[in-house]
Amino acid sequence: MLMPRSPRQLRSAREIAAMRQAGLLVWQTFHNVIAPLIRPGVSTGEIDDAVARHFAAHRAEPLFLNFPNATPGGVPFPAVTCISLDAEVVHGIPSPRRKLAEGDIVSIDTGCKLRGWCGDAAVTFPVGTIDPLKQKLLQVTKGVLLLAIDLMGKKTWWNEVAAEMEKFVRAHKFSVVEDFVGHSIGREMHEDLQVPNYVPRRVPRNPNFRLEEGLVIAVEPMVNVGAKTVKTLADDWTVVTKDGKPSAHFEHTIAMTSNGPAVLTAGPNGEL
Repeated sequence: MLMPRSPRQLRSAREIAAMRQAGLLVWQTFHNVIAPLIRPGVSTGEIDDAVARHFAAHRAEPLFLNFPNATPGGVPFPAVTCISLDAEVVHGIPSPRRKLAEGDIVSIDTGCKLRGWCGDAAVTFPVGTIDPLKQKLLQVTKGVLLLAIDLMGKKTWWNEVAAEMEKFVRAHKFSVVEDFVGHSIGREMHEDLQVPNYVPRRVPRNPNFRLEEGLVIAVEPMVNVGAKTVKTLADDWTVVTKDGKPSAHFEHTIAMTSNGPAVLTAGPNGEL
């Protein structure tokens, strides 16, 4: 039986330390810039502008701005952040006309390149008081990411982690989005590996890989309250749940080191 080969890009301890600086800036962006703006009445455009200014002040290149569209003839992504509300799964386009409202959940995904190395993360925030179902969704989605981080230090192959992630989400009666997955990351935001949050059933599509020292991946579960199926809106970017039910998204950039998994987009004291 042929086993999957190692990823082509394994990073040295020095390279991972450099990536940590980008990841720390991303964490600071979420903690110091984005979180204080999560309140009713603030527009998604205001949040995007604040993140753009913060990256510019640190001479960091935003990863999402002008990212190519997969749709032939589609416009590049026009913002520094993806901001997705409620039933929007990912790739929502910020706008000065789109304002947060009490009871919303808002998923914010952003990343930057600092001195040649990338960091990428996502958080779903509650806006004011949210209903119990949305609160459970946030807990489960963040919980499955934390589970993956823990298991990366205990398993040998990614499929072993992905299987437990899928099982965890299904146990809470939610579904894992399968159309979008994580990725390896380094000098570029999206490198060779795809990192699914479930185990693909067809072997040719199964991107299993070894969890070995030097591996750096962005793990980003997207979880739906209802069915896993999604669709893309007419703007060629915004992805929504087909059934209109809420979705949440959490992401961290994680390196495999000699001491196990290290979350490069954690806070200065390891805050997740």
